[in-house]
Amino acid sequence: MKIEQIYTGCLAQGAYYIESEGEVAIIDPLRDVNPYLKRAKKDNAKIKYIFETHFHADFVSGHVTLAKETQAPIIYGPLANPSFDAIIAKDRQTFSLGKITITVLHTPGHTMESSVFLLKDENGKDHAVFTGDTLFLGDVGRPDLAQKKGHITQEDLASYLFDSLRNKIMPLANDVIVYPAHGAGSACGKNLSKETIDTLGNQKATNYALREDMTREEFIKEVTNGLLPPPKYFPANVKMNKEGYEDFPTILKRSTKALHPNDFEVVANENEALVLDVRHQNDFVKEHIPRSIFIGLDGGFAPWVGALIADVSQPILLVTPKGREEEAIERLSRVGFDNVLGYLEGSFESWKHESKEYDTISSVEASTLNNKENTAEMRIFDVRKSSEFLSQHVKEAKNTPLDYINDFLNDFPQKETFYIHCAGGYRSVIAASILKSRGIHNFIDIAGGFKAITATEMQVTAYVCPSTL
Repeated sequence: MKIEQIYTGCLAQGAYYIESEGEVAIIDPLRDVNPYLKRAKKDNAKIKYIFETHFHADFVSGHVTLAKETQAPIIYGPLANPSFDAIIAKDRQTFSLGKITITVLHTPGHTMESSVFLLKDENGKDHAVFTGDTLFLGDVGRPDLAQKKGHITQEDLASYLFDSLRNKIMPLANDVIVYPAHGAGSACGKNLSKETIDTLGNQKATNYALREDMTREEFIKEVTNGLLPPPKYFPANVKMNKEGYEDFPTILKRSTKALHPNDFEVVANENEALVLDVRHQNDFVKEHIPRSIFIGLDGGFAPWVGALIADVSQPILLVTPKGREEEAIERLSRVGFDNVLGYLEGSFESWKHESKEYDTISSVEASTLNNKENTAEMRIFDVRKSSEFLSQHVKEAKNTPLDYINDFLNDFPQKETFYIHCAGGYRSVIAASILKSRGIHNFIDIAGGFKAITATEMQVTAYVCPSTL
C-alpha cells in the first residue's frame, strides 16, 4: 500500500494518490491531471477511482478530466448532485482497492454533501482518514459557504458539523492518520496548522473543535465567530466543479499566445483586458505597464488572484518572467481563470524596447524612515490581515487589509503623502498596484515590510487583551 500526499503550497491544498496491488485511487485531484497519470504509469498501475470530498470552492478539481482520461468513476458522498455521471455513494459504502478498502463516511457541515474517506489496511484495520474540508489540523471547515438564504444558515451547518465530527470521526482510534484537504493559508478555515499530516489522537488533544466536553451551542459559537467574508470567486469554482469545465490542455493551447507589445496594447484596449504582471515585486516596483495589477508568481498567487479579481471570466493579459508563461496560465486555471488572451512576448524588456510608457512605485527602506517623523505624521497604512495587525503593528498605523483594499479607498489621503507596508513586501506591492490603477499615486511603499520595520527603532505596539477580572 502506498499513500502519497501531493501538496500544492500556493493553494495550501492536498490531493492524495493511494495505490494497492496495481490499483489507484485519487482523492481531490487538481485540474492538471498529468502528474497523477504519470505517477500511475510509473507504478504500472491503473486509476480505479476518483474520490471527491465535496464540491470545492477554492480551486477547480481535476475530477472531470481525470475521469475522461481513465474511465474511472467519480465518487461523491450522499446528497451530491453533479451534472455529470458519478457514483453517489451511500453512507458507509465501501470500495475495494487492491488489498485495502475505502469507506465513505457522510459528514455534512462544511457543505451538505461533504464526506470523509476511511482507509482500512490489508488486515482490515482503520489506518487513515481523508477528511477533506470537514476536519483540518487545528481547525474545521467553515460552515458558511453552503448556507442558503431562507433554507439553511451557517448555524444550521455548524450544528450538522458538530454531529459529523462526534459521530463519524471522533469515535475512530487515536492512531488513525488524518490527511486533510488544506493547510495554513487556505480560506476554507480560520486557524489551520502549517502541518499537513497528524494523528487523530493528537487532534483530539489539540484541536479546539474536538473537545469532548464542548456543547453544541459552544461549538456553533466558536466555529462561526470571526469568519471573514469568503473570496468572491468561490461560487464560480463550486459551479465549475459541480457542472464541469474545459480540460486544461484546451485552456493552455488557447491562452499561450505570444503578443508583440503593439499587439498586446491593441488586445488590451479592444477587450478591456486586465494586465496582470506576475514578475517579482522588486521588478514591478522598478518598472511596469501603467495601470497593470501585480500579483507575483512567487507568492500566494492563485488565492490572491481569486480574492482580488473575483470575476473568473475577466479577460487577462499576462506579463511574466521569461519561460514562466505556461506556469502562470496553469496556476490561473486552478482557480477558474480561463480567459487569458495571451502574454507579452519578451516580457517587460520588449515593452521598454518599443519605447512605450511605463510607471514605477516610490519605495523607501525602513531604516531611512527611522526618526524622520513621528509615526502619526507619517500616515502609515498596514495591509496585513487584521490578526497580524492586532498581534503587533507600527504605532498610529491604520489597518487596511489587502483582501478588502477596495473598501478602504476613501480612507487614503487624497493629496498628502502616505506610506504602505505588509509583512515582507509582497502584499504591499499588490496593494500599490491596485491603488495606482484607481488613480491614487501619492504613496510610498516601505520595502521589506514589517519585518524590515521591526529591525529599526520605529515604535511598534501590540494588542493587549482587555482584562476580564
